[in-house]
Amino acid sequence: MKIEVLTLFPGMFSGVMSESMMWKARDRGLLDFAARDIRDFAGDKHRQVDDTPYGGGGGMILKPDVLVRAIESVKGDADAPVILLSPQGRKLTHAVAAELSQLPRLILVCGHYEGVDERVRELAISDEISIGDYVLTGGELAAMVLIDAVVRLIPGVLGAEGAQDRDSHAHGLLEGPHYTRPPEFRGLGVPAVLTSGHHAEVERWRRRGALKRTWQRRPDLLASAALSDDERAYLAQLDAGEAD
Repeated sequence: MKIEVLTLFPGMFSGVMSESMMWKARDRGLLDFAARDIRDFAGDKHRQVDDTPYGGGGGMILKPDVLVRAIESVKGDADAPVILLSPQGRKLTHAVAAELSQLPRLILVCGHYEGVDERVRELAISDEISIGDYVLTGGELAAMVLIDAVVRLIPGVLGAEGAQDRDSHAHGLLEGPHYTRPPEFRGLGVPAVLTSGHHAEVERWRRRGALKRTWQRRPDLLASAALSDDERAYLAQLDAGEAD
């Protein structure tokens, strides 16, 4: 996948894209990443990218001539989605990340200051994505979150085959509990089923653990989760206080 970010602060991406899974994805040739400075597309010697809003009010607005020029220059003639990171966009979910991970190229636009001129949206933006119902100083951190959520779903990035399929939200549920060595720590042990060697029972325990944790913390997710009759019966037992 090729991901290009248009930003006023390209240096913010250097650390994130040089560590952990992002570095591995680039090292394995699975990710081609570039951060481009919007100021490089300004047409004046002062490299001005923003101006005061028409109608008054506080804050500065990113200029349409500069930003559209930047987007068109990076995009070229290719058919690639141009995504504005914005609190007004559709919310980033696992499903959205999976959708984007299937694409060969993404162009991400990081707003800043008070926002972007509306004509940028009309002329050059194909999608808007929000990482939550709050406002950040700029779109850079949101872009990093989106990139991480998307790139880890590219086959070969995580290494362990199918690892992403066990993540929270991958199948509409939160992940259940996990355990590793030592077998006992400060009086707390590991559930016996996990050391039993019975793979079917282990999977059943994990599935029920995911159901219970989702029931406890995000019951809203259960309404759209694909559940068997046995799993619905287990949830009913939890509701009635008849199951652990």
